[in-house]
Amino acid sequence: MSSILLSNEIIIFLFVQIILFILLSIAFYFSLSIIKNWDFNKTTNKQYKLEKTSYLVILIISFTLIVKIVLFPYFAYSLDNLSNIVPGAMCAAGIVGANEFGQINLTLKILILFFIGVWLIINSLDLKEKTYPFTKKKYFLYIFIFILSIVELFLDFSFLENISTKEPVMCCSVIFGVNNTGSKIPFDLSISNLLIVFYLLYILTTILSLQKSSFLNLIINFMFLYIGYYAVTYFFSTYIYQLPTHQCPFCMLQKEYYFVGYFIWGTLFLGTFFGISSFILKTFINKDLAYTYKYSLIFNTLFVFLCSFYVIRYYLVNGVFL
Repeated sequence: MSSILLSNEIIIFLFVQIILFILLSIAFYFSLSIIKNWDFNKTTNKQYKLEKTSYLVILIISFTLIVKIVLFPYFAYSLDNLSNIVPGAMCAAGIVGANEFGQINLTLKILILFFIGVWLIINSLDLKEKTYPFTKKKYFLYIFIFILSIVELFLDFSFLENISTKEPVMCCSVIFGVNNTGSKIPFDLSISNLLIVFYLLYILTTILSLQKSSFLNLIINFMFLYIGYYAVTYFFSTYIYQLPTHQCPFCMLQKEYYFVGYFIWGTLFLGTFFGISSFILKTFINKDLAYTYKYSLIFNTLFVFLCSFYVIRYYLVNGVFL
């Protein structure tokens, strides 16, 4: 077994993951019964017991899903710390690329976060209604999240136990290096064109949020998430590091950069999450929530402001751009 699993951060992470999975499994067991027998129009003892059971199950689900949200940045922090014991790694980039499970695992975790957010919104709406109209739908969504969590736990162990402390991995300068940017930026965009698309997409997300256009918000926010990742990695990150040859989406998570990466990636995720979820919620439960557009606008604006701030600050201090 790899000594990676003996790292303090990894032990804590896996321990919490296993405890959460046990709780999620208990909730899954009762969820099946609730889905099968739930009928709020009935006034039987069975329905009354289901309502009491549902209340307890919702508490378990809500607690575990919220902890999973908190656990994600801790996972990123743990990977970053592993760079101290894995040869060749400068940050989490090398760790994620250490084997074939890393990128899939990280992507799945982000996807799960999205569905957790949708579930928490639906649950909040359901509990505010006297008839609990979305009960079955939110339990179906929970079962889907539970299935993804099974795959996630399998990938966690597959990924972590296959990280070698003896074989070197590629560092971020190799993975995201300047010499490779031309082939890695989508659509073969130049940096200047990438920035034009980035700011145009932000303007579009702003207009669509103000107009409350859920379907177009879905499409444009997906595009903004995609382009935003590349814009940060290959342009804005160089101003955070103040080095034109240092391009990496992970190093900004380190204390040397005041952990600003958590705020940058967090605002991008939240902004696009609310933009995308507006359509998902409208389709799934027929609810068009005004606050999803507002929060999408707020967090997308914060994200763009944070990114632009480092460029402006560098220019004001040095009088030139990188």
